Amino acid sequence: MPVILHIETATDTCSVAVSQDTAIIFQTDNIKPNETGVNDGQTEKKGTNHASALGTMVDEALSFTDNHAIPFDAVAVSYGPGSYTGLRIGVSMAKGIAYGRNLRLIALPTLEVLCVPVLLVHDDLPEDALLCPMLDARRMEVYAALYTRALKPVQPTAPIIIDDHSFEQQLNQHPIYFFGNGSEKCKEIIRHPNAHFLEGVPLLAKYMSPLAERRFLREEFDDVAYLEPNYLKEFQATVAKKLL
Repeated sequence: MPVILHIETATDTCSVAVSQDTAIIFQTDNIKPNETGVNDGQTEKKGTNHASALGTMVDEALSFTDNHAIPFDAVAVSYGPGSYTGLRIGVSMAKGIAYGRNLRLIALPTLEVLCVPVLLVHDDLPEDALLCPMLDARRMEVYAALYTRALKPVQPTAPIIIDDHSFEQQLNQHPIYFFGNGSEKCKEIIRHPNAHFLEGVPLLAKYMSPLAERRFLREEFDDVAYLEPNYLKEFQATVAKKLL
């Protein structure tokens, strides 16, 4: 079974993990521990400086595997949608490692990765439930998609401006579970009785493992030279408030 390095940089949280035979044997992230000293995946982030944080995390992962004589088979990266800068840094790092170590490259849709912790924790969801992972895209816009519990796409990933009619047709037919850092601002707008909101669903590299392994076994690899992040929208530069 494969040994895979996983890289996730689509949001404020930057994380790296290593899986071997589906088990996570190494993981690290930039989330501060809570007051009990436990890293619960839901506490304050240290910031969005992925350029420096990711390099350190990857070095730690590579040192761990090298010291234990564990050879990698592939690199998996969450390639979007999400933060423009974060995705660019993560994909560039994954491509560099794959090229430098002659490894297979696996690109995973970020919203599909976000569904994994929900499926692992909430195994009592109704059979006809749909999953709606959401990432914040500023103002009342989110990046969202709809999946069945088997992660079959029902509605493709797209930027959506949320209003009180969003997902109305699907909500009339299915219970839909909304989660991710874009779902919080939708609670007071999407008020259909079939709409349910899950809080504290983390987007971390360790949850990439089952998806990456499945693609590895199916030999669904990506081109190291041509893979690009799935930005969905063009980058829009803004001026910091202190400079205005």
